[in-house]
Amino acid sequence: MPRTKVSRAWLAIAALCALVVSLGLAQTATAAPNWPVLSKGSSGPDVATAQYLLRGQGHDIAADSQFGAATEGATVAFQQSKGYAADGVIGAETWPGLISTVREGDSGDAVAAAQTALNKFGYGLAVDGQFGAGTASAVTRFQSDKGLSADGIVGPETWQNLVGQSGGAAGAYSLPIAHDALSRDHYSVPHHDYPALDLPVGTGTAVYSVHAGVANQINNDRCGLGYEVTGDDGATYYYCHFSAHGVGSGARVDAGTQLGLSGSTGNSTGPHVHVEVVAGGANRCPGPLLTAVYDGTTPPAVGDLPTSGCIA
Repeated sequence: MPRTKVSRAWLAIAALCALVVSLGLAQTATAAPNWPVLSKGSSGPDVATAQYLLRGQGHDIAADSQFGAATEGATVAFQQSKGYAADGVIGAETWPGLISTVREGDSGDAVAAAQTALNKFGYGLAVDGQFGAGTASAVTRFQSDKGLSADGIVGPETWQNLVGQSGGAAGAYSLPIAHDALSRDHYSVPHHDYPALDLPVGTGTAVYSVHAGVANQINNDRCGLGYEVTGDDGATYYYCHFSAHGVGSGARVDAGTQLGLSGSTGNSTGPHVHVEVVAGGANRCPGPLLTAVYDGTTPPAVGDLPTSGCIA
């Protein structure tokens, strides 16, 4: 066979192979999750994320995680400004226009929205609207975990993955202290005499709710200032020795909502946060739950947490 015919034959084979590989990649690529559909009556971190984004678009509403009349009105006004169907429902048409690309060095409500969405996945970020190194690290880890380009920039693809996923089959959980404030080892150290954790942090450190639920303030000689949070997962979470409360009794909180500030009130020998998890009528070891959150893996069910030998 002449050289030109051989070359053409190999080129044809190479092109065919490239096509097969391309088709294979297209079949195995993971599609982005669907945008969530939010409307009046919805609640939770996705609602708070949308509220912060609406605030970033100039709508003066509270980011309270509750989709009420004010949020519906802001949504309709935003949709009208964009020429969308003004139905007050935040879905596949509205989300792409609502999001804003944010990166390290940015600040404002769109950054607070990204921090709120990241906290669904257990990053325990302060929702302060400041895109600093801690937020950038969380974004990069999230992107890496989801197989996205790990550039630390929250653009359209990252936004869709953040708000389009629930944060884990067992529900969204957060660390009680910001991820970068304590090493993983601190979540593996057992309490001295019963299942619990003592997390050594200085007075004034932000403390976050581990899981969504209803918070009630504590103020007694043992716990000092703290909270009892009746979790949506059936567990009760206790936080003690605060220097200040941050939310009122009866408040609905999400995973990652700041409850207050750490301190050394009550029966305490120094600044720290005491954390207990009670499920099935027994104190459970928090370590396996919180180390999973720290690692970004699906946490065990609270009812399966051990009641003794609290080493994660």
